[in-house]
Amino acid sequence: MSRLRWVLLALVLAVAGLTAYHHDRNPERRALTASVREHNGAPGAFATLGDGVTYYEAAGRQNGRVAVLVHGFSVPSYIWDPTFAALRDAGYRVIRYDLFGRGLSDRPDAAYDGAFYDRQLDDLLKALKVEGKIDLFGLSFGGYVSAHYASTHPQRIRTLNLVDPSNSAPVIPWQLATPLLGPYLFQTQYVPTMADNQSSDFLHPEQFPGWAERYRPQMAFYGFGRALYRSRLSLSRENFDAIYAAIARNGTPVHLLWGKQDPVIPVTQAAHIRNAIPSTTYTEIDQSGHLPQMEQTALFNQRILAYLEDHP
Repeated sequence: MSRLRWVLLALVLAVAGLTAYHHDRNPERRALTASVREHNGAPGAFATLGDGVTYYEAAGRQNGRVAVLVHGFSVPSYIWDPTFAALRDAGYRVIRYDLFGRGLSDRPDAAYDGAFYDRQLDDLLKALKVEGKIDLFGLSFGGYVSAHYASTHPQRIRTLNLVDPSNSAPVIPWQLATPLLGPYLFQTQYVPTMADNQSSDFLHPEQFPGWAERYRPQMAFYGFGRALYRSRLSLSRENFDAIYAAIARNGTPVHLLWGKQDPVIPVTQAAHIRNAIPSTTYTEIDQSGHLPQMEQTALFNQRILAYLEDHP
């Protein structure tokens, strides 16, 4: 057999091996269809927007002051359970939704950048006939999404409430930034372990049994890993200083809350936002990791409701 044939055979075997490994490691096995959504049992509803179907849940007084909750990088909108209930019971019209690529929302083939997430939120508010200003909450990666929206839609924001927010562009290793190789590595090395890694957000993970199992179902739908990969890539190119400068220039009231023992985004990073937006009100919550709204629920709810009352 000639050398060329040996090379071709080796390439075929390598491609076959990589394909088999990808299939074995990739948790995505089915499409997220209308039938799947219909039988999911989730308490919310679905809105068909310009880029696809978005899952959302709305509660509280129909004519109440509107609060919108944006979740983090990959855990869907249920991460806001305690805050959603507190705002609802306080008389707000509260809305939470799954970002595209997560939960029960579609996973379109898109850029997953700031403009894309802006459009999803803007389209959802229009679909729900929400007019006027909103109190916008963003957790972790949702802190980036909500800050970006506030910087581009200042006329829609009454208050911006950032909880342990992403606030700087991450450095992406060259392997992950490389076309074809990056998506392959992310899908086979990062995505399969994401459910089991979620407990690291907590200071006391033992208080939240079943957290990984609640997360896992969304991983089965095609496009989950692609959405997260592109979100990460887009975040690495973002200009956070420009975002915060726009928010400061617009005079948007900002409440920054941070878990003191956050292992994901250290509390020291709060200085970045406080320096960029000097008028920021800052609340540091002790005995809490990355999710203070869950680990110190009573204190968290007390502080956010008091802040909202101070900004009628």
